[in-house]
Amino acid sequence: MSDYTDLYQAMHNTALEKWSLQLPELLATLNAKHHGDYERWHNALQSLPSVEQCQINLNADNLHINTATDIDALQLEQALKLLSPWRKGPYQINEVFIDCEWHSDWKWNRIKDHIAPLNKRLVLDVGCGNGYHCWRMHGAGARLVIGIDPSWLFWMQFQAIKHFMGEKPVYLLPIGIEKLSDNITAFDTVFSMGVFYHRRSPIDHLLQLKSTLRKGGELVLETLVIEGKKGEVLVPEGRYAKMRNVWFLPSIDTMILWLQRCGFEQIKVIDVNQTSIEEQRSTSWMTYESLTDFLDAKDQNKTIEGHPAPKRATFIAQKP
Repeated sequence: MSDYTDLYQAMHNTALEKWSLQLPELLATLNAKHHGDYERWHNALQSLPSVEQCQINLNADNLHINTATDIDALQLEQALKLLSPWRKGPYQINEVFIDCEWHSDWKWNRIKDHIAPLNKRLVLDVGCGNGYHCWRMHGAGARLVIGIDPSWLFWMQFQAIKHFMGEKPVYLLPIGIEKLSDNITAFDTVFSMGVFYHRRSPIDHLLQLKSTLRKGGELVLETLVIEGKKGEVLVPEGRYAKMRNVWFLPSIDTMILWLQRCGFEQIKVIDVNQTSIEEQRSTSWMTYESLTDFLDAKDQNKTIEGHPAPKRATFIAQKP
């Protein structure tokens, strides 16, 4: 595991200080070495070239990093590809472009001007993947960004990018939301993007998110939705777009109702967007099946199972 001393120090004298006292014991129980791909991932990180100083643009869509000294591009690409598949990005380190499955920059650009300004805020990103949006949040001025995601591969990818980013107040913890302490009530902004439909209990997830926010804090939630009236929800009998772990796809009005029932206020829909095969696709950095393979070959408005094609809505809401 990484040394999180800097994180604990950043949490001191903030509303997160109490949680910082509980985290070391939790993180001490986690060990990536038990994963079957650990040696490959570890070798990838060990083979990254040493760098002393990098020029970084956290507001560039491809998160551009330029090293102060020349490094072998082929060696770097080979090391980073040992951490494939890369799903969230894109990133660019010198001339090496990590062309990820998702254009995560498109999602960020759709919402960044609608959310509360992140300047000086404490931010939590639930289900953050490899941390692409965490870096963008810090680029937007966040004081401290903590991402959580239980995937060890995403954690390894984050460590690779952080190797070049250096000491910045952006951290990824390899845990799910169920591992968070109860009623942290400290974060100014909490993001849950692309997580909600994977949760077996949507109301419990909303209440968990609410418990992490301070009074007056903002929730930014993006999820799959369907066309329909208040109260309508799609619960797939089997798979949805070949995914086994999709549970509830509400209509927009249903999602608003659920947020209201959980006590959120000032609820707004800031974006509705049907995912395109340009935004999510296979690349040389993610060579497995992607959205094209999940849609009906004759009608891209339907999944291969006959459900409505993936449409995502982003909601913002305030904890009173």
